[in-house]
Amino acid sequence: MQKIKRALAACAGLAAAAGLLAGCSSGSRNLVFDASSQGGGFQTELTFFGFKYEALNVLAIEDALHAYMDENPQVSISYDGIKTPAYFDVLVKRLSTGNGDDIFMVDHERALELGGEGRLADLSDLSTLGNFSDLAKSQMTAAGPVQYVPTSISAFGLYCNLDLLKEYGQKAPETLAELEAVCDFFAGQGITPIVANNDISLKTVVIAKSLLPLYQSDDAAAKIERFNSGQDDLAAALRPGFEFVEEMIRRGWIAPAQVLETAKTKDDLLLFAAGKQPFMLTGAWAVPRLRELKPGFDFDVRPYPILPDGSVLVVNVDTRISVNAESPHLQEAKAFVEYLTRSDVMWQFVNSQSSFSPLKENRLAEDAAIQAIGPYLTNGRSVLGSDDNFRFPIWEMTRQCVVGMLEGEDAGEAVAHMRALLEQWDSIEG
Repeated sequence: MQKIKRALAACAGLAAAAGLLAGCSSGSRNLVFDASSQGGGFQTELTFFGFKYEALNVLAIEDALHAYMDENPQVSISYDGIKTPAYFDVLVKRLSTGNGDDIFMVDHERALELGGEGRLADLSDLSTLGNFSDLAKSQMTAAGPVQYVPTSISAFGLYCNLDLLKEYGQKAPETLAELEAVCDFFAGQGITPIVANNDISLKTVVIAKSLLPLYQSDDAAAKIERFNSGQDDLAAALRPGFEFVEEMIRRGWIAPAQVLETAKTKDDLLLFAAGKQPFMLTGAWAVPRLRELKPGFDFDVRPYPILPDGSVLVVNVDTRISVNAESPHLQEAKAFVEYLTRSDVMWQFVNSQSSFSPLKENRLAEDAAIQAIGPYLTNGRSVLGSDDNFRFPIWEMTRQCVVGMLEGEDAGEAVAHMRALLEQWDSIEG
């Protein structure tokens, strides 16, 4: 087996040197796995850039690189991973200066932008495409040609400190009424019940609260197209979610000033791990990272109990892999992406992410803490947080509106903020 050189460096901010751009956010890590230094003879040297930098995820990527290079000894692949949001700034700068990697990760917003600029290669000829689930295909083909392939379906949930709930004689909520009762109870005890971060926590609540009827309808695609064309008002459709966030703030379920300073899957995990608050809103993929903090209490992750009759799960077709359309090794890069989407290779990564498989099997990672979310992918009570069928980045737009609410805007102002962002996008995209 070829050896992969491991280089680990702490870094902060963005750096540019000798025309090659690299960088990471404060407190993040830049990891590089490089086989090219382990001797010559390679016919092709590929670079892979991504926003997965945590040890467990990177180990899964490392294993995939090892196995692929064992099967293809003429190919060398290096992986460079840094944390978002700095990752996307570096990605765009690398591409715009002609230093783009052969393979890289994208999100919905970057897929729209880079795809529109012709920077993403057409992956429609990959032999593995037929293995993907209908949900994954509905996202991959939304813009026409396949310009990325997902390697997981991520989920967002309510983390519950089961020991703290038991200590106070409370139980994990399963309906809106139960959530209201338990959160009001803790707020009455002087305890802010919910840990939230300044990125994904509250925007997923807005989307879940507002858009479940859309995804439960028989003509969801037609309704999304009405939003895209402006016939229907998406900002108004999101009002129930904004009103719910406004209620959360008013009732003291979250601490807005703290949330504004709380980075996702970092600061929020530290706060929750302290064991003083019963709930946390973040991605299920954070379960392994939370365990690394040794929180000292039992916890599990559940769908959002924000409906009168039960819960709803927010999911994303995620960890999207694209190929640089200008790569000098286009076919070799596509061959590696095809390898990554084989079911046996993909499963190891899905399992490391505490996520669902994007393949037809809809298999959920094995971690016991997330099993409660399993049925919600297929029981008609799930919502796509970042749906490719929308022609604008609803994921980022909703985040900006929530930040405005944390800074003092009410639900009506958030709706107006959303409407302004949609109009701005229309003016830019034409």
